[in-house]
Amino acid sequence: MAAPKPRSSSGRSTPLRDSSESEKMEVTGSWDALDWTIEPVSRSVSRSVSRVQLECLLEAEQVEVEGYGVVLANTDEAGTLIVTNFRLLFLSEGTRNVIALGTIPLATIEKFNKIAVKNQSTPRQSDKTPSRRLLQVIGKDMRIIVFGFRPKTRQRRAVFNALLKCTKPASLWDLYAFVSGPSKFNNTNPKVRLLNEYLRLLGKGSLHASMNMIEGGSFTFSNDLWRISSINSSYTMCQSYPFALIVPKSITDDEVLQASNFRARGRLPVVTWCHPKTGAVLARSSQPLVGIMMNMRSNTDEKIVAALCAQLTGTRGKRRKLYIADARPRKNALANGAMGGGSESSSNYFQSEIVFFGIDNIHAMRESFARLRDYLDTHGAASSDGMSSFLRHGGWTWGGGNLSSMSASVSTLGDSGWLIHVQSVLAGSAWIAARVALESASVLVHCSDGWDRTTQLISLANLLLDPYYRTVTGFQALIEKDWLAFGHPFADRVGMPTVTGSCSIPSELTRQSSTGSIQSSPMRQPSASFTSQPPTSHAQNNYSPIFLQWVDCVSQLLRMYPFAFEFSSAFLVDLVDCVLSCRFGNFFCNSEKERQQCGVPEACGCMWAYLADLRASKGSSHVHYNYFYDPLKHDGPILPPAAALAPTLWPQFHLRWACPSEAQAGDVEAQFRKMDIKFSELQKEKEAAERKAKEITAVMELLSADLQNEKQASSSAMILAKRASKESEAVKRAIQSLGCKVHFSSGGDCTVDVESSQIEPPLKSSFSSRREADGAVQHDDKSDLSVSITVMADDVVSSNPIDRVCETLCPLRMRDGGCRWPDAGCAQLASQFVGLKANYEAFDKLSIYDSYFQPK
Repeated sequence: MAAPKPRSSSGRSTPLRDSSESEKMEVTGSWDALDWTIEPVSRSVSRSVSRVQLECLLEAEQVEVEGYGVVLANTDEAGTLIVTNFRLLFLSEGTRNVIALGTIPLATIEKFNKIAVKNQSTPRQSDKTPSRRLLQVIGKDMRIIVFGFRPKTRQRRAVFNALLKCTKPASLWDLYAFVSGPSKFNNTNPKVRLLNEYLRLLGKGSLHASMNMIEGGSFTFSNDLWRISSINSSYTMCQSYPFALIVPKSITDDEVLQASNFRARGRLPVVTWCHPKTGAVLARSSQPLVGIMMNMRSNTDEKIVAALCAQLTGTRGKRRKLYIADARPRKNALANGAMGGGSESSSNYFQSEIVFFGIDNIHAMRESFARLRDYLDTHGAASSDGMSSFLRHGGWTWGGGNLSSMSASVSTLGDSGWLIHVQSVLAGSAWIAARVALESASVLVHCSDGWDRTTQLISLANLLLDPYYRTVTGFQALIEKDWLAFGHPFADRVGMPTVTGSCSIPSELTRQSSTGSIQSSPMRQPSASFTSQPPTSHAQNNYSPIFLQWVDCVSQLLRMYPFAFEFSSAFLVDLVDCVLSCRFGNFFCNSEKERQQCGVPEACGCMWAYLADLRASKGSSHVHYNYFYDPLKHDGPILPPAAALAPTLWPQFHLRWACPSEAQAGDVEAQFRKMDIKFSELQKEKEAAERKAKEITAVMELLSADLQNEKQASSSAMILAKRASKESEAVKRAIQSLGCKVHFSSGGDCTVDVESSQIEPPLKSSFSSRREADGAVQHDDKSDLSVSITVMADDVVSSNPIDRVCETLCPLRMRDGGCRWPDAGCAQLASQFVGLKANYEAFDKLSIYDSYFQPK
């Protein structure tokens, strides 16, 4: 069940705690801690409900009665027992947590008894030792729990009376599902879902049903062989059949109506599944009314049954074979003839063969279930006895260490007959599926009324034949079609209030008691004597775990074919719990007609929406999904051989209360789920590590790119430096070619010495070149290199450097500035100097490249 919804307020409660402070008892969780000799008190006072953790209550759940210091005998745990309008709630005394074993929905309780246990007295003890006051609660979900109350108080009586009131509501509308309403689990009309499934079976899945289509009567679609009939749209022909029926296309509605008179309760043969390729069908009905002499016939009934054997595909006029599967033992079918029923005669139905499966009736199933429940409680690890369980206090001396006792206990499980009944249903369903899949034959299935054993066989055969029904969505459609729409009486079989006649006249709840009680095994009472009061009994005895038995069969198939089902065993357990708890309205009443007339779909929440909401919380990793599901591995029918149909206990359901530690111990899916969770955690860690590695790699790539850019910048600087060096050397060689010596200093200044062998005082010339600190030549907007050469004497400052050179070097220089020897070398030198100066003045506008000075 879902996590309880928090509540801020509480309902009214009945005071049960004594007022005397000296008599208050704080129980620490031991059966022996109860003070069984407490003095009686004359009055009680109310205790505030706020002291109880009400966060565990569901929406609209109200507290009726509270009991304190109650001991759960199965586990020797003390706590608070609360009766609400929905369930019996047991909270731990220490932690205030909900104890699952002691918490059971009221509708899941099959019966409850007040039991007095007289303590064994020793010679030193007085015979007036009070008896232990116990309350035994037997559930429809395989559990038997016992609560112990303090003697000479009114707690047990108050809880018992509250259970009588709450488990026996006066009408259907008093159930918790109507009080809580649909809440967030709104329900769509089941008619729409049924019609959509019919359209899928007829190969018209592209169409979508709607309420307008249903109310307008425009849903009578058909294919080449079958059609949807609206003859029962007002439920006048058959009150337990759905509003729409699939019948042979060649049969008219008048013939359908006439044929219904020949079958018990008007449940005539109709199609529930058809093979999309071969045309073979599965049909269902109730027993024929052949009379005491077994000689009554119906032409229209025989015509409809013959129409189920449509012509084989690809053959000329050859008709397929028809099998009539009677789920009852042959003797039971003959006995029903005394009441007008019976079975068909193969001579009256063309090309037919009648097979009896020998499955027992609902009463045998109820008694078998009770024996199985009693066996599991007796030999489990959490016995309701609380004192004589073989395992709880005997350790590994199981059964007293006596081999014969061990063998006897095992044989008791076989004596319950439950597994034999499960095997019979499985074998019959496998046989039906094999006839359809291997022989392309049609099969008509019925029992007495056609709503118990018939539903089990038909729905299991559908599950084996059609992979769609092995998905979560298809499984829902299968249950709604074959169980709900075709009138399995859930109100009678589960034990809910029934609706008779008009919905405005509520009827009292009819509930039943099952066989088996805490006194059934004398080995369970070695230390105490149990005196049981008469159990709660009810008028009718139609309760039977038919649906639970069918789900058990599904779990057996899931065990045999773990890859074929999308849903898991945990989903089946939650499904059964929801049905038994009556928290939702899907399984109320006995037919589709009753649910529609009472407005159940609109007034109550939808179980399918609730389960879907649970799965949505975790997606595909939810426990409802089967980890091993492989739709491609079993994309067709699965046909188990007879040798494989050996059922075992369903641990997740049968052992969860009696042997909780063993319920999941051998579940391969549970082990795989744990491994998958661990793998998911490791996968997340791996993904986180990969993301971190990618981040580090990205950072390293950025650093590498920056380093590469730095290298390129450094290389460019080196190239520029080398180019500047070459330019400097070229300039130096150009100046030296004029007879000058060039000296470069580390600061970037250049000194040019112009020497002559004829002149003593040397001429010093200064050459400056501005450079950047990194060695690259500084540029401006007009040139690549700016060079200036200055030549001056040490003692004379002249504005004309050429005159200074001539005056210094040439003795033939005249005073007026002329030269006495115009053709002399000095004049040529002056001319060259003037040209050199002119060229260097042009350097501001020109770029100097190495190619200018490279030798050709």
